[in-house]
Amino acid sequence: MIDREEGIVDKIIYEDKDIQEILVIIKNRKFKAMNFISLSGKCKIGDTVLLNTTAIKLKLGTGGYHYVITNLDDCEKIQEKKGHIMKLRYTPLQIAIQTMEEQESPYHDAIKNFKSLQGMPVIVGSLHSMLAPVAALLKYYNPHLKITYIMSDGSSLPISISKSVRELKMKKLIDNTITFGHAFGGDYEAVNIYTALIGAKEITKCDIAIVTMGPGIVGTATEYGFTGIEQASIIDAVNTLQGDSIAIPRISFADKRKRHYGLSHHSITIFSKLIKTSTTISFPRLKDEVKMNIIKDKIIENNLNEKHNIQYRNTEELEKILEYFDIKVSTMARNYFQDSEFFQSAASAGKIALEKLKERMNL
Repeated sequence: MIDREEGIVDKIIYEDKDIQEILVIIKNRKFKAMNFISLSGKCKIGDTVLLNTTAIKLKLGTGGYHYVITNLDDCEKIQEKKGHIMKLRYTPLQIAIQTMEEQESPYHDAIKNFKSLQGMPVIVGSLHSMLAPVAALLKYYNPHLKITYIMSDGSSLPISISKSVRELKMKKLIDNTITFGHAFGGDYEAVNIYTALIGAKEITKCDIAIVTMGPGIVGTATEYGFTGIEQASIIDAVNTLQGDSIAIPRISFADKRKRHYGLSHHSITIFSKLIKTSTTISFPRLKDEVKMNIIKDKIIENNLNEKHNIQYRNTEELEKILEYFDIKVSTMARNYFQDSEFFQSAASAGKIALEKLKERMNL
């Protein structure tokens, strides 16, 4: 069941063409709320809005926001219908989107006539917080790269909720975005991961693509019950389309949960049991020998080195790179200094991708 409350818009905290962060008054108390303009239209101060308050009442990690279901005072036309593909299908909030694939799309023929990714490097992560360090490192070493970010529907569905994507685009660290599945709001829309990858190459003409879910992740403390499991099928899709996949493992020495300490059980499950093809797995080369040995022991213990191409890269300069672009990163509420190995793991994939791109260009 959905918990709902009516509220009055008291303040517009932030607004762009896609999203409004607002302050609402519910029973004389003030709460933060998100309004997605493509779903509910724009809110004005004083409007009465119907809010989904379920997550806050359950004390879930949604950033402390309620979500606007509809504006009860303003039933303006929200969008011109351009496409015929529905996202959030068969729900009260389903929206019509024009995807790259559909017949009326100007990109239909490019998708239809696709042959191969031709070895294009594709970096695949399992958490949204892996995106920023990869993009920053890539652009630091090659500002002229064209980078496309592909967002899955493994977590948040609207890309506009990501402040990280907003910042990376503003600073020109990513050039284009594609949302696929039921995720929506990218520069381009796709039905699935295969056509998203095809669109990245044929339509955005990127040099390197990065694929992760949006902010958030679902986990259940079980072996298979987490949405990051999609990393396996995404890597297989890259390889099927003849791309060059590079996987970011989830590592941490700040996470106190035993199952995530060192090399996360999520990554072990993905790389040892679920992925059907071989990939390059990137790891940071750590100065701390104890930590380095913990990771290497997990690799050997789970036979990852027998199935995959294990690579290590020095990424200690990441701190300097993040400072250069003035980017603050966080994962599970931990910043770079609290969990540096996590971010260095992501950055190592960027270094490998640059090497692979150089090799490809020299062929």
